[in-house]
Amino acid sequence: MLIALDQLNNSEIVLGELLTVVVVNSTNMVKDVLAGFKDAVGGRMEIYEDLIQSAVDTALKELDKKTKDLDYDGVIGVKISSPTVASGGAEVVDYGNGFHFKTNPNDRSISTFVNKSGA
Repeated sequence: MLIALDQLNNSEIVLGELLTVVVVNSTNMVKDVLAGFKDAVGGRMEIYEDLIQSAVDTALKELDKKTKDLDYDGVIGVKISSPTVASGGAEVVDYGNGFHFKTNPNDRSISTFVNKSGA
């Protein structure tokens, strides 16, 4: 469960550690050259749009996988960095805090830091 909101209404959670994922996708040289021509004459650079969308999708899937691997119920406050496009590639960073739904209704703490990675 990936949630872009910074809080959940009517849900009590225990915050965990910051989870991050970095994805760098590359394009082939022929497509990169074609994008260069498009840049010179103007118009949409669909080659890079597809490259960035693929990197964002992959990063979100990887963040969801990391969440499950660390046994969190989800990630709250999911953010996607502004993708960086360089010649032939695109970088995307996704991040947010892992969380658990509270199981003890008497626990009134707002949040508790839980570091499952052992760092």
